[in-house]
Amino acid sequence: MKQLPNSHHASPPLLGFAAYSGVGKTTLLKAIIPQLRQQQLRLGVIKLSHHNFEIDLPGKDSYELRHAGATQILLTSPYRQALITEQPTPCEPQLAAMVAQLDQRQLDLILVEGFRHEPFSKIELYRPSLGKPLLYPNDPHIIAIASDAPLAEDSSLPELDLNNSQSIAAFILQWWRARKS
Repeated sequence: MKQLPNSHHASPPLLGFAAYSGVGKTTLLKAIIPQLRQQQLRLGVIKLSHHNFEIDLPGKDSYELRHAGATQILLTSPYRQALITEQPTPCEPQLAAMVAQLDQRQLDLILVEGFRHEPFSKIELYRPSLGKPLLYPNDPHIIAIASDAPLAEDSSLPELDLNNSQSIAAFILQWWRARKS
């Protein structure tokens, strides 16, 4: 297994969003990404999916080539590229391997949705109404908690308003700047 870059010294740093399904990780990312881009940050995103997803459609050349037996297809244009790699046997993705696939020279920060059990800096997203336990007591890599209600227990971690994407983006920017200095 590849070693995950230390998120305190990685170039670029990694920052994850850890939560149970249904809390709103993607919704929050969709809100904060434009705010961080306004600050000129070049962002990469890694999203873990537990589903068997398709990014191609039947009838498209890359789909047909993959189904003809190609195990890797690099679809490229002047605007974007996508590498489709078939896994010979299903296996859990490793975050370090996913990070290594990014062109890190073009990024200032990598945001990660999922991989909550990996050891890197994360913001926990929490909705008490869902009845799930907090993650931070068992994860020393959680640096803040974003919740839609006050926490019932005291925590030494910063508490952020899950419904205030601007304050979360400001926290991330402050965290990122501290890593760069």
